[in-house]
Amino acid sequence: MFENTRNRPFFRLSIHLFIWVFLLMFPYLLSSNESPDLIRLLKFTWIPLFFSAIIFYINYLWLIDEFLVKKRLWSFTGINLLITAVLVLIHLQIRDFLNARYVTAATLPKPWPTEYFVYKDTISMLIPMIIAIATRATEKWASAESKKKEQEKNVLHNELMNLKYQLQPHFFFNSLNTIYALIEKSPTMAQETVHGLSKLMRYILYETNTATTKLKNDVDFMKEYIRLMKLRTAEKTEVSSSFTVINDAVEVSPLLFISLIENAFKHGISATQGSTIRFELKQSGNKVAFTSSNTSFPKNENDKSGSGIGLVNLKKRLDLLYPGKHVFETRLDGNNFIARIEISTE
Repeated sequence: MFENTRNRPFFRLSIHLFIWVFLLMFPYLLSSNESPDLIRLLKFTWIPLFFSAIIFYINYLWLIDEFLVKKRLWSFTGINLLITAVLVLIHLQIRDFLNARYVTAATLPKPWPTEYFVYKDTISMLIPMIIAIATRATEKWASAESKKKEQEKNVLHNELMNLKYQLQPHFFFNSLNTIYALIEKSPTMAQETVHGLSKLMRYILYETNTATTKLKNDVDFMKEYIRLMKLRTAEKTEVSSSFTVINDAVEVSPLLFISLIENAFKHGISATQGSTIRFELKQSGNKVAFTSSNTSFPKNENDKSGSGIGLVNLKKRLDLLYPGKHVFETRLDGNNFIARIEISTE
């Protein structure tokens, strides 16, 4: 509702009209089959509502933004007191005119002192002012929340773009080096690698520009990514993966798990020692769980190899994409680093 800025003015106008029409018709809803006394309605309902509307919209459309929001409290209070005094005086004059013109002495009730009506009208006119403040504050809060959500969407979009831009050159050039080495050794495998690389680049360029993508498509991307990454690993590195997708219609944020795969290959390979890298994805109902495990060979601080947005930024993405609907945990089990993500796609 609040996010659709194009329809917001029409929606707001409709709500205002509905409320005022309802208030005007309220005495008819409460009355019996007999028609209510129009003079009484004028005195005790319609005219007070008219003055309340004046107070409400002067505050709603002008005073709150011009004075209260800018912390000009004394000016805000003074102008409201002046408007209230003028409207109370006018209301007294109208009431006296209606009593003199339409109410006979026999039916005229025992007169109340003028001070009573001044006090009553002044208090009653404070109510629309308070409602105007509350309404404006609520709208500003809703607007701020809408802008905050829009900014969060922009942050997510930028993070995804950064991830794509990091994946593209780094992985592309490494894959070209792998293909170059395969051309002489195995031309057939080199051709298959080029085909696989083209599928990955096509997915990154054309299928990750939406908020969500089908889990099956993301899994196909990860499988191909892992297959090409395995070509660059030594024989002493064991890489295995298991992906179980039960429902092809389930959707997730694109490239959500790739950071864990990158991290595993970055820190799980040694030039001198054997290592094991494992990936597992399970989907059941609306739950998707992804686990990566790798022998830990931490890089030193001066080593800038590898890509990915990092585990810290991954956690931020999860907090924004799946607030209250995800679990993200990492732990060191002996010399194995384990990272796990579980999300609810509902």
